[in-house]
Amino acid sequence: MDARIHQLAVVDPAARLGHGVSIGPFCTVGPDVTLGDGVELVSHVAVAGRTTIGARTRIYPFASIGHAPQDLKYAGEASTLDIGSDCMIREGVTINPGTAGGGMATVVGDRCALLANSHIGHDCHVGSNVIMSNNVMLAGHVTVGDHVILGGGAAVIQFTRVGAHAFVGGMSGLENDLIPYGMVIGNRAHLAGLNLVGLKRRGFAREDIHALRRAYRLLFAAEGTLLERVADTESELGGHPLVTEVLAFIREGGDRAICTPRQAEG
Repeated sequence: MDARIHQLAVVDPAARLGHGVSIGPFCTVGPDVTLGDGVELVSHVAVAGRTTIGARTRIYPFASIGHAPQDLKYAGEASTLDIGSDCMIREGVTINPGTAGGGMATVVGDRCALLANSHIGHDCHVGSNVIMSNNVMLAGHVTVGDHVILGGGAAVIQFTRVGAHAFVGGMSGLENDLIPYGMVIGNRAHLAGLNLVGLKRRGFAREDIHALRRAYRLLFAAEGTLLERVADTESELGGHPLVTEVLAFIREGGDRAICTPRQAEG
């Protein structure tokens, strides 16, 4: 083992450390923790529980990773926290493991940027390439797709789903499911169109964006029920893979309603 451990760090001998791990002063690492190759704990980082952190993830001071969930029903069950590779976890971030009531696991994907004082609650499933700006709060059981951006101070209520490539505006309070490629703003948050800036930045083709815009107008028109509009959209655009993804998200359903525009558009 070629880990570099500062003399003022406390690392349990049972912890599993990959090659090139760096643990700075005043860090604590528990016995059931696994740190992948090249992980760096800068200083004052506390990692506990049955926590696995992927290669080259860097964690900054005063982050609390893997400690007991903030759930009054938690009874010490052997739940887990799995964080992917190449993540940036900034100062004061808190991430909790799962619970018996939520599948026993919290999962964070690869290449995520979790900015200062953001929080991921128990039993959340966060995809890859997700950006959580400062002070973003995910309650328990939240699902976040790949390439989602959550603006500063945004809050997501428990059991909410956020589709891939979506954008949650700063200071928004999201209490309903957000479709893939959608954008919400406000408290309580309402659907405010598609995440067009994100789509363009990620190189989506013009034809794909036009198809999504047409689907959005059909899905959130004033006429008919949502299920009827889903059927109409599938009839017209069901062969398009991005539109199919949005329709599947709506049909899958969840504990929350689908977030809609404040007034029907298109």
